[in-house]
Amino acid sequence: MKIKNNIFSEAIDKATGTELFESLFSDERVLIERIVSSGESTPDGVWLEQAKNEWVIVMQGNAVLEIETGGLHELQTGDYVHIPSGTKHRVVQTSELPQCIWLAVHWKNEK
Repeated sequence: MKIKNNIFSEAIDKATGTELFESLFSDERVLIERIVSSGESTPDGVWLEQAKNEWVIVMQGNAVLEIETGGLHELQTGDYVHIPSGTKHRVVQTSELPQCIWLAVHWKNEK
């Protein structure tokens, strides 16, 4: 088990041309992942809708996120957003250079 790592290290070079999803921590309630995007976007007409809540921060680069009921949101390094479960959204654009590095936290509401 690797104890120490860096959000900006290793797999980023491998991510060119393909979006990379890397689980940093998960258990039965939460998933924390690093996403490395290199110009990818959600295809036109496609909306993402997740069963879990998502909180995401742009650690490097920039992106444009569209929320079906909330319009376009330009995200720069340090910007974060909470996407409640069931919210339709899509990634319109991500930066290539520098690559867009996201830190995402997903969780289910307790019932």
